[in-house]
Amino acid sequence: MKTLYMKQKVFSIGEKFSVTDEYQRPLYAIEGSFLKIPKEFRITTTDGQSVARIQKKVFSFLPTFYVELADRQTIEIKKELTFIKPKYTISMKDLHVTGDWWDMNFQVTKDQKTIATIEKKWVSWGDTYAIKMMDEAFEQTIVSLVVAIDCVKAAERNNS
Repeated sequence: MKTLYMKQKVFSIGEKFSVTDEYQRPLYAIEGSFLKIPKEFRITTTDGQSVARIQKKVFSFLPTFYVELADRQTIEIKKELTFIKPKYTISMKDLHVTGDWWDMNFQVTKDQKTIATIEKKWVSWGDTYAIKMMDEAFEQTIVSLVVAIDCVKAAERNNS
């Protein structure tokens, strides 16, 4: 099992995150567009190689994102209309994300087996997530999912 930490940089133009391992070694850099429509995020490795591009759908009833991975595979992430427990539909076969009541902790499953758990840290400067990877083959996909879900939550906070 591998643990990653995704932390938002507080004082930056646009949204920026860094992803480190449990020893605080940088693994990925995430940068969100500033005043661009549609909203877009780019994830790169520390040596600058592109990992994914995440783009928010402009006109949709519920938040929808498209994730284009480096291997050109495209995944659609869509928040479902639920009243108690947040839920997201992912176009990747047999991959499901469910969250708790406050929409702060998530579990990602594939074929009914947990491949990652995501937990938001409450006492931190900027949004910080601990990502526990049970299946490292999905690491870049899971990091992309966390970015998209964080963007949904940020939009909901701004609208309320």
